Amino acid sequence: MDPTRRSPSPCSSRTPSPRTPPCGEMLGYVGIEAVLDQLKIKAMKMGFEFNIMVVGQSGLGKSTMVNTLFKSKVWKSTPPGLGGPTPQTLKLQSVTHVIEEKGVKLKLTVTDTPGFGDQINNDKCLRPLDIEFLQRLCQAVNVVPVIARADSLTLEERETFRRRIQHNLRTHCIDVYPQKCFDEDVNDKILNSKIRDRIPFAVVGADREHLVNGRCVLGRKTKWGIIEVENMAHCEFPLLRDLLIRSHLQDLKDITHNVHYENYRVFRLNQSHVLPRGPGWVNLAPVPASSPVIPRSSKVPGRVQEDSEEKF
Repeated sequence: MDPTRRSPSPCSSRTPSPRTPPCGEMLGYVGIEAVLDQLKIKAMKMGFEFNIMVVGQSGLGKSTMVNTLFKSKVWKSTPPGLGGPTPQTLKLQSVTHVIEEKGVKLKLTVTDTPGFGDQINNDKCLRPLDIEFLQRLCQAVNVVPVIARADSLTLEERETFRRRIQHNLRTHCIDVYPQKCFDEDVNDKILNSKIRDRIPFAVVGADREHLVNGRCVLGRKTKWGIIEVENMAHCEFPLLRDLLIRSHLQDLKDITHNVHYENYRVFRLNQSHVLPRGPGWVNLAPVPASSPVIPRSSKVPGRVQEDSEEKF
């Protein structure tokens, strides 16, 4: 037998047919799609974290709104006149709860700013304090403005007020969530454009249920009737809940982590050139003197924010 002759391989002895893929082609089930199941199992075990900071004057219903948002007693408010004078905003107050729904755990941290701007007149829409605060805050966290106690306004007054707020936000370059620069595709652009057109959301908070036409509804009772929190004819609370929890929660977290915090980290590293050299020294080019303290697109590691000022 000629040693130079090699027996034809089983593959080469066949003529591939149109229905039979070549031998080099991958065949069979690999299981890549199981990664989704793995991620789900891991997420169910670890749970999720969500941080919110509420800002606004005393008595606007910030605590009630947070409780309504998660349908839990997350934050206990002090009834007016029983807790003494409202403390000034010199120290932030935070409370953390673990909320579970259908096996999914959410570690929720709510931060309050007691007494913010209580002594400042706010008759003319956004106050200078609000504008200065929002200009700095929108460079640090995701800002979602709302109109608190919207049931005190007529529908016409609400729309007029909304347009005034939107004009102020544009005039003073206050970038609120969802930001246009983070729209990833056409569908995101369409959805987020509709959301931006409704900001600030006109909301009403309530943590009690009432019987209306034979069904229990979450709302607030007045001498004129029941204000239903989840009725779009009464307020826009469902839009706020959908944005913060049902449709954009993960996006809020991703932007906070991947954009806000990373830009803040780079900013702090660039500042390290003024520190004495030593262990851990990072040799980065100094920030030009003409540059702003934080770039316009930069954000600080922040908490997912929901501003509950009456104007935001």
